[in-house]
Amino acid sequence: MKISCNWLKDYIPTELDPVEIGRILTDCGLEVEAVEEFETVKGGLKGVVIGHVLSTSRHPNADKLTCCKVDVGGGQVLDIVCGAPNVAPGQKVPVATVGTVIYNGDESFVIKASKLRGEPSEGMICAEDELGLGDSHAGIMVLDENSVVGTPAAEYFGVTEDTVLEVAITPNRSDAASHFGVARDLAAALKNRETQHPLVPFTKPVVAWDSLYSARTNELPIPVSVESPEACKRYSGITISGLKVQDSPAWLRDRLKAVGLRPINNIVDITNYVLMETGQPLHAFDAAKIKGNKVVVKKLSAGTRFVTLDGVERELGADDLMICNASEGMCIGGVFGGADSGVSEQTTAIFLESAYFDPTHIRKTSKLHGLKTDASFRFERGTDPNMTIYAMQRAAALMIEFAGGHLSSEIVDVYPEPVQNREIEVNIQRMETLIGKAIGRQKIKDIVESLDIVVLDETAEGFNLSIPPFKVDVEREADVVEEVLRIYGYNNVEMPTAVHSSLSFSLKPDPERVQNLVADFLSSNGFYEILTNSLSSVAYYEKSEIFPIEQGVKILNPLSRDLEMMRQTLLFSGLESVAYNLNRRQSDLKFYEFGNVYKLVPEFANDNDVTKRYSQKKKLALYVTGKQESESWYHAERKADYTFLKSYIFAALRKAGVAVWSLQPSEADPRMFSAAEAFKLGNKEFLVMGKLQASLLKGLDIKQDVYYAEIDWNTLLEDVNPEKVKFREVPRFPEVRRDLALLLDGKVKFVELETLAYRVGKGLLKAVNLFDVYEGEKIEAGKKSYAISFILQDEQKTLTDQEVDKLMRKLADAFERELGASVRK
Repeated sequence: MKISCNWLKDYIPTELDPVEIGRILTDCGLEVEAVEEFETVKGGLKGVVIGHVLSTSRHPNADKLTCCKVDVGGGQVLDIVCGAPNVAPGQKVPVATVGTVIYNGDESFVIKASKLRGEPSEGMICAEDELGLGDSHAGIMVLDENSVVGTPAAEYFGVTEDTVLEVAITPNRSDAASHFGVARDLAAALKNRETQHPLVPFTKPVVAWDSLYSARTNELPIPVSVESPEACKRYSGITISGLKVQDSPAWLRDRLKAVGLRPINNIVDITNYVLMETGQPLHAFDAAKIKGNKVVVKKLSAGTRFVTLDGVERELGADDLMICNASEGMCIGGVFGGADSGVSEQTTAIFLESAYFDPTHIRKTSKLHGLKTDASFRFERGTDPNMTIYAMQRAAALMIEFAGGHLSSEIVDVYPEPVQNREIEVNIQRMETLIGKAIGRQKIKDIVESLDIVVLDETAEGFNLSIPPFKVDVEREADVVEEVLRIYGYNNVEMPTAVHSSLSFSLKPDPERVQNLVADFLSSNGFYEILTNSLSSVAYYEKSEIFPIEQGVKILNPLSRDLEMMRQTLLFSGLESVAYNLNRRQSDLKFYEFGNVYKLVPEFANDNDVTKRYSQKKKLALYVTGKQESESWYHAERKADYTFLKSYIFAALRKAGVAVWSLQPSEADPRMFSAAEAFKLGNKEFLVMGKLQASLLKGLDIKQDVYYAEIDWNTLLEDVNPEKVKFREVPRFPEVRRDLALLLDGKVKFVELETLAYRVGKGLLKAVNLFDVYEGEKIEAGKKSYAISFILQDEQKTLTDQEVDKLMRKLADAFERELGASVRK
């Protein structure tokens, strides 16, 4: 949110430097992200002065140029060559002197002393578009003849300079979403900190309401009926007649421009001005367009069509609060105005609305229609119900001052159940314990009172406080401590010299350590870690057989359709990252991600225990596509494939302490992979990896193969201990290699052979490798031939031929018995 320092000083007169104001506000919890200079005219007309044209003569070398003698004050007369047809002796004109920067949109140039067609020119007589004061370039600006020569143009034209603070308003600080709120915090900080700055109070502008209200005519009463009190807690309004809609005064336009708002007309600008001043949104309806001369606050039927101020026809939801006339909707309450009820140049009377809407209703409506407005920003965080009348009176007084007219009705104020102040008892000793410093009873009292919190009663232990409704986030003693501490200053609480610690239990293995171990391994081997959103598009699951939409966890108030469901898998969000990089010519990718996936558990869908209804599991996903390595002169190009991905996965698992040989084969889903392997660990589904189906990639416009793996991280943590991974010396006794050629059924997988071999040869078998596969005419149909090497080693002695042959016979017998394999001679 933008805060104007000039505007701020209307309520807290201080000579503090804007940078210092920003520092104090940041210390108070209102982080100032940027400090920007604002000028109503770009460049501030620096270097431009009022000049007097003393004489003119035709340029000797150019028919369309004029040589001028111009007095710019201080006894200085300049020679200036001018190309404007309307320049004449005796005129008072704006003159850009040497060194002045002239802006033309985003471009600029510097005025220099030069010669134009041989004649000296020491400045430039300016047209209004050259100074940024208008669009005309028909000729130079001719000023009032009484203008004082040498007067800076910035002073003559009333150019305003301001410093604007970009303040980050956190969702709980709706009380600070206005110049009033920021001024309140600034005044409190200056009062309650030991600074050299003079103490200045925060004061609101006084509205001379009694005289205006006593002069009302009551000629245009518009009654209000609130039919949805759960969504509209308070609704105030008044009519103003005899208005003239026109441009706002310059100071008002400048204020709005400084905070990033576009001036429209005096009526609309005043509602925006009061919004930014007080934090209370207002809306002005053209009274002539209120059919039936009545305002009804209610919800319309779901599906009702309504055209908003931007010309878009929207379909209303069942919870959308509408401000209606006797027959139709006029405005989406608290969010956006309607196309047919706003103020126009023909408007002469208005109904001015000032309301307090329920934050939840406004938030739902804003999210449903994708409408983010200054009004919805404040209403959905919680405004001050006690501000509606003051803000309305303030706006009405400004409208009468700058648009004419008069009050033409009594105030309508529908407020059936006034919002009461919250009462909180605080204990001084407990507060100081939380603060970490004894700051004293009186200091705590001074701070809370400077924040408009009332001390109802004092006891020996503490205070009984009355919290005003605009402090929406102050609900308990700890919240009061936060208010006190941010005004007192976190930096004013010294670090203790004593350090207290206690023994704590930590899980073994340490989940964070295991994750970092694997992440470091993958990153050091060229993988990039990605972090994607846990919210996913419902479109991925609507027609998916792999991830049924019925098991999805839907968001009640989604930001958009693209973020409507918690993800069931890391697959789609990772593929979005792959597609994003491929679209930017990054075709060789290796990604990994640790993240949670979420599902509704069907058998507990109606259980009252929410922890049973939903499951949350942590996964590790890997994505590989493109080439294995960047192209180079010293190696041939090799595309990434399944074995390339598998090698990194198994290496990472070994790094984490997983006994890879203990993995049991499982079944991968063919709807997801065109070729894949799956494994269990401890009888739980653990790992699946393979080449993704082209149909999955087509939806994201990915045209090259992608290899994907997903590991159940929770299962891994149950079964591993990286502490088991230790270094040991190289065995002194030699390895022995033996090969077998096996004839197998075509459906038997190598992983089944590998698992069986490690089980049979446990202790002596160190490695199993498939080095040749044959399927063809020389063997019967449906069969295949594997050539497999076995590395044997005894770490205590040298193996004899008899021992090796005995183990190889055991392996051959096991393959024949359990897998139907036969050894080829």
